[in-house]
Amino acid sequence: MQGYILKVQKVRDEDCIVTILSPHKQIKCYRFYGARHPIITQGFKLDFELVESKSFLPHLRSTMHLGFSWLIERERLLVWQNFMRLMADHLRDVQESDEFYFEILEMCAKKFHRQNPIRVVLESYAMILKFEGRLHIDTSCFICDGKLNERVGLGRAFLLAHPECIGKNPLNYDSVIKFLSTASTAHLNDTQIKELYFILLEGF
Repeated sequence: MQGYILKVQKVRDEDCIVTILSPHKQIKCYRFYGARHPIITQGFKLDFELVESKSFLPHLRSTMHLGFSWLIERERLLVWQNFMRLMADHLRDVQESDEFYFEILEMCAKKFHRQNPIRVVLESYAMILKFEGRLHIDTSCFICDGKLNERVGLGRAFLLAHPECIGKNPLNYDSVIKFLSTASTAHLNDTQIKELYFILLEGF
C-alpha cells in the first residue's frame, strides 16, 4: 500500500499516530518506536503495511520511503509540509476519500523539483476549489455584496471582496479571475504569488 503522510502526532515515549492519505481513503494508524525503524516525517510518500489491532488503531509496519530529490531542499520541503498541514486539516473528518486528492499530491510531487513550489500549490488549490464546487468567480463582494471593481481583496478559500471590506492588499481583478478559472499562475509576478500564498496559508 502507498500513501502520503499528512500528519504525525507524538504520543507516549517516541510512539506516534500517523495519518496517511492513500488513493481511496485516509488512514489513521499507530507507529511503535524502534531504533531500526526509519523516521516518519510529514509529507513523505510511503510504501507500507498495516497490521490490524482489535483493541486500537492498526499498526504501521514495513515502511519504506519513496523519496523525491527535492526533499533535501529546505525551502521546497517547508512549502510541501505547509501544503500537507492544510490538506490534513481540510480532510480531518474524512475516511473514504476521492482519488482526486491523492492524484493532486502525486502531480505536485512530480512538479516540485523543476517548478516554483509556491506556484505549484496555488495552482493545485485552484483545482481543489473547482473539484469541490467552491470556486467562486464573482462580480460582487462576499462581505457587503457590492459590485467589485478592478482592485479586489481575497479571503480564505479565495473569496473575492473589496480590499477595504476585508482589510487585505489589493490585487487586480482580471488577474485573479484568470488564475482561478485556468488554475495557472503563469501571468502572475512573484509579488502577487506571495500575496496569494499568504492567503492560502490561512486554510483551505
